[in-house]
Order: sequence, then structure tokens, then C-alpha cells
Amino acid sequence: MTGHLGFPIETVAVFVIFSVGAIAIDLFAHKDDKPMTLKSAALWSVFWVLVSIAFGGFLWLHHGSEVASLFFTGYALEKVLSVDNLFLMMAVFAWFKVPDGLRHRVLYWGIIGAIIFRMIFVAIGAGLLALGPYVELVFALIVGWTAVMMLKQDDAEDENEDYSEHLAYRLVHKFFPVFPRLYGHHFFLRGDELAKAREAYPDVRLELAGEDVKHPENSHPHAMKKGQLVATPLFLCLAVIELSDVMFAFDSVPAVIAVSKEPLIVYSAMMFAILGLRTLYFVLEALKGYLVHLEKAVIVLLFFIAFKLGLSATNHLFHHGFEISANTSLLIVLVVLVLGVVASFIFPEKKDETKEN
Repeated sequence: MTGHLGFPIETVAVFVIFSVGAIAIDLFAHKDDKPMTLKSAALWSVFWVLVSIAFGGFLWLHHGSEVASLFFTGYALEKVLSVDNLFLMMAVFAWFKVPDGLRHRVLYWGIIGAIIFRMIFVAIGAGLLALGPYVELVFALIVGWTAVMMLKQDDAEDENEDYSEHLAYRLVHKFFPVFPRLYGHHFFLRGDELAKAREAYPDVRLELAGEDVKHPENSHPHAMKKGQLVATPLFLCLAVIELSDVMFAFDSVPAVIAVSKEPLIVYSAMMFAILGLRTLYFVLEALKGYLVHLEKAVIVLLFFIAFKLGLSATNHLFHHGFEISANTSLLIVLVVLVLGVVASFIFPEKKDETKEN
């Protein structure tokens, strides 16, 4: 469907109630810093899928099967594309040595940021697509390029990356003094909290804003101001995750917009997919060694979406009459995902014995 769907205010209101209610449930259900068990994470993941199905069912009843198919296709795409982002988060958490109990807190604020940035990107992307088919071709190239880069990517790159060189890490160090030890679940320390942290770690030196320990030639430390916020490694970790997600959104938003140009469909699909990511993270952490062929399925889907965008753009330009329907897109996405999961269990990755020895 290429035209504007013109959703009534009732549909928008239902979306707002569903999304605000879901965020409130997530906020109050996971307030503590206890590690999440695999069973709990799996049950919560199922709950978020059911919430998404309920909203999709509402769309089906009130706007027809095609609209619901667009929603479910966008939802499945964003969910599976986010899996790669979750694997990146695992590498970031490992590098910063964030305990399991604190990861939930970082993920919560990371996902709130993702919801806000997706809203901005969807509004911009939908506005750009309204300019004409040539923009669709640009989006097709972006999605196709993402697939090519994923083909070339080394699985060990994220695990071996030095995140102290990350732009977000260096920006935080530029503007905030940093206490280089985790202290409870605090992102920032000030006053009494900073004093207690210094007592707990008397040998740890506070790094001033503008101080660059690894690159002394770039070091321009600023004196501490009274009452100034002092960042902790937990905030550094959150900053790296947020900026990485913003870069990830440049790839994922065009892919989901390719499914539908209606902003409500695109944003609702992305938001419901993102809401379940916090608990899905803990499920994937346990299953990381098993879903070895899922990324290949993601690459296939990106090439499919690039082809779909290109087909739609050339149809507008040359009127060849070939387009892929919403229901066909949904079927292709689901089949490719199922094949990726099934292949992971039938053809597990062989362990590299040379690395183990």
C-alpha cells in the first residue's frame, strides 16, 4: 500500500494507550537491580509479543488484513534487525564489566532513547519518501549497503573493539569528570555520593573533564566546579549504547519504512518491537551460541527489502506494474526468519578447537 492510510483519532488514541501502558508496566515491573533469570526473561518476552499481537489484531479488525500485515511485517523486521544490535550491547557490557543486575537499568534508558530517536527518524524518513521515487531508490541503496557491510563484518569485531576510542566515550570524558569505578547503580555522582565513592576506592583517581589519559597530547583538563556532576562507567556504557543505536537506526528505519510509508504503522511497529528488547536481551544472551545462522537470515531480508524498495520506485517511474503486496512481504519475512532459526539448530556452528587449545 503506497498511499496515506488516514487513520482516525481513535486508532491513534489506542496506540498511545497501548504504548504508554506498556512503558508504565515495564517501569514498575523491573525497578530493582536483581539479575533477570532466563525463565523470567522468556515469559516477559512472550508477554511483549502478545501485546504487539493484540495491537495488530486491533488494526486487523478496524482497518483490514492489509494494514495488519504491514504492521506485523514492520514489527518482525525491526525485531530481527535489533537482534544484531543486542549482540553489540553484549560486547559493550562485557567491555565495561557491567554486572548482570545493572544491565537491566542501562537497557531501560537505552530503549527509552531508542523510542525517542525512532520517532524523530521515522518523521524525517516518511517526509523524505513523500518527495518521490528517487528517495526510495536512495533508501534501497542504504538498505542494500547495510546488507553488504553485514556480509563483510567479522563476528569478533565487536568483542575485540576498544570502546575507550568510541566517540560517545570520548565526548562524555570531554564534558564531565569521570569516576572510573562503578558505584551502585548510579550514572552520576555528586556531593555525598562522590565522597562515599572516594572513601570506598581511595586508590582511584578522579579523571577531570577534558582529561585524556590514553592520548595525553589531546588532554585539556578543566578544574572541578562545585556541585558538578561526575559520570560513572555506567553512564559511559549507556552513552556508547545510545550513540551506537542512533547509528543503527540509520539502517533499520529505512528498512521498516520500506514496508509502509504511513508513519503510524512504521512507528508503532518499531516501538512495539523495541519495547520487548530489554527482556529479549537476556534470552539472547543465553541463546547466543545457538542462533548462529540468524544473522544470515537478517542479511537475506535486507536484500529483499532493498529489492522491494527498488521495485516500488521503478514502478512509480516506469509503470511496469510489478509490486510486492503486504501479505506477500509478511510471508517472506516470516519464512526467512523461521528458516534462519531452524538452520541454526540443524546446522550448529562447529567449535574452533584451535582457539580452545
